[in-house]
Amino acid sequence: MEIEFAILDFIQEHMRNAVLDFLMPLITKLGDAGIFWILLAVVLLLFKKTRKTGLILAAALLMDLLLCNILIKPLVARARPFEMNPSVSLLVKKPGDYSFPSGHTAASFASVTALFLAKEKRLWKLALLLACLLAFSRLYLYVHFPTDILGGIVFGIAAGIAGFMIVRITEKQINKNKIQKSSEISSCFNDTSGGI
Repeated sequence: MEIEFAILDFIQEHMRNAVLDFLMPLITKLGDAGIFWILLAVVLLLFKKTRKTGLILAAALLMDLLLCNILIKPLVARARPFEMNPSVSLLVKKPGDYSFPSGHTAASFASVTALFLAKEKRLWKLALLLACLLAFSRLYLYVHFPTDILGGIVFGIAAGIAGFMIVRITEKQINKNKIQKSSEISSCFNDTSGGI
């Protein structure tokens, strides 16, 4: 815990400036409730060419919600750094939920992983850049410990892989059912034509 506070306090003492004080709350807002990633999934779902990617991203975000927000956060119930060190003045509204893992980071890395596995070459790289900025913003704003960020990265990647696997398995099952129905129709046709 001492090392974690040392990192957070180093950021406060050596990196805080007026420009970042303005930018970091704006960057972190993009990750509030995963809104940026949800909107991206919706946009991708609108176009036939990117619909599968949109499905993978949506599934990854759903897995992230279940894993991080519903299961792990209440289970670990870790207090946030500003609650343990109230001397730091926050630049954002106090988050009301628990600290571990970072939800902003988890949703971001679930999205990066989903986009990477969906083979969106340019998009996953841009998403990774934004994910790193979002993760850093949580440290800068003193609302997460470094291990919250690491946990968010790990669970986010796991959620991204799970989302990809869900879509892949579902797609295989749908294709299998189509082939089975097609062969049933074909065999019905053959039976009928044989009796004529």
